Amino acid sequence: MKKVLIRLPRATEDPDTGKKIILNKSEKYYVESDSDFNYNYGSIKAKTIKGSELRSGKDTFYVFDPVFLDNYKKIKRLAQIITLKDVGAIIANTGINRDSEVIDAGAGSGALSCFLAKIAKQVDSFDVEDKNLEVAKKNAKLLGIDNVTYAKGDVYNKEEFKNKNNTYDVFTLDVPEPWRALDSAYDVLKVGGYLVIYAPNITQIQETVLKLNKKMLHEKTIEIIEREWSVKDKVLRPVTKDFGHTAFLSFVRKIN
Repeated sequence: MKKVLIRLPRATEDPDTGKKIILNKSEKYYVESDSDFNYNYGSIKAKTIKGSELRSGKDTFYVFDPVFLDNYKKIKRLAQIITLKDVGAIIANTGINRDSEVIDAGAGSGALSCFLAKIAKQVDSFDVEDKNLEVAKKNAKLLGIDNVTYAKGDVYNKEEFKNKNNTYDVFTLDVPEPWRALDSAYDVLKVGGYLVIYAPNITQIQETVLKLNKKMLHEKTIEIIEREWSVKDKVLRPVTKDFGHTAFLSFVRKIN
């Protein structure tokens, strides 16, 4: 059985100033509760991995049963997966809910389709690579998700999806040339449905928006920037790191 252990930071006090000195930062571990666990500062016997708190030497750990998000962060990745901030933006800007049927093109490792399946009624995901589909299926099984399907399909060829016309509420698209999938997206979306284009380069977005037909409305294109803050005692500051670009998200709606 899996467990999540969160080790609290070790700290000491400067004898001259009385200020707290952090010796090492907090860390999170994803472990098997029936196996001994070794980490940089010691080891923990399997029989002690229980309850809500444990001690090992000078370290204190909180013990949790993993929730979906803990397991999600451990899925197998063939390449960079969509970030949580972008997943959140997709859900918030399309209103995906338990009544929604979603089609996902460019399954990759299955990260986006699995997350959306926890919220939506049904997700059907497609990819042209067999190895991607194999990994995506294993990840869905790991996460205990049974309302997502994976199949081989070329979204650039609308004939492959002709039996799905006017079926879906949301179409998520993560492929190198999204403009080539516009005909497929238009056909399978319900009137009022959303096409979400996920692309690392703004030129991909530009090309796609330029090729939209008059029955598809480009609502907006966004980039989500996330900055973490450090909150310790009376000291508040941004955590020093770059504003890493992940992707652009374009939201397009089928008019009729």
